[in-house]
This record gives sequence, structure tokens and C-alpha cells, in this order.
Amino acid sequence: MAVRIRMMRMGRKNRPFYRIGAFDAHEERDGMSIENLGTYDPMESNNEKQVTLKRERVDYWLSVGAKPTETVASIFKKLGIAFKK
Repeated sequence: MAVRIRMMRMGRKNRPFYRIGAFDAHEERDGMSIENLGTYDPMESNNEKQVTLKRERVDYWLSVGAKPTETVASIFKKLGIAFKK
């Protein structure tokens, strides 16, 4: 099973909120995740509170071959999380 680390949209209209999770690559955007790894709130003004992650679990999924989407990869890059392309 190919695993992707990507975002699932939550929240309401004009107020997005995302959960970052490990998903089967064939699962739909808002489908069931294997594991929730954190959250991303683009509307948060405080940059430190914008992203919350379970770093140990993110490192685990990256170590077993999960690939982040482009958006999640850019978030990881800002946070200094190393991953293979």
C-alpha cells in the first residue's frame, strides 16, 4: 500500500482548517486517514500556532516510505523536517 502524507479539509465555508494525516494514496481527499499527524490552520495569525505536528509519528511515516504532497512538503520544509523527494 502506497502511503501519502496529505491534508484533509475541515472547517466551514470561508474558514478552512486542515488535518494533516497519513492516507492510502488511492483514498479520496476527505476520506478516512490511517493516522492523524497534526493540524494546519491557515487563518491563524500567530505562525507558531499555525501548524501542530506529532514529530515522532511524522518521522516514522517518512522512514517507512510515505511521501508528502507538495503542500505538506512545503510545510515540512518551513519546520525543518527532512524527507526524501
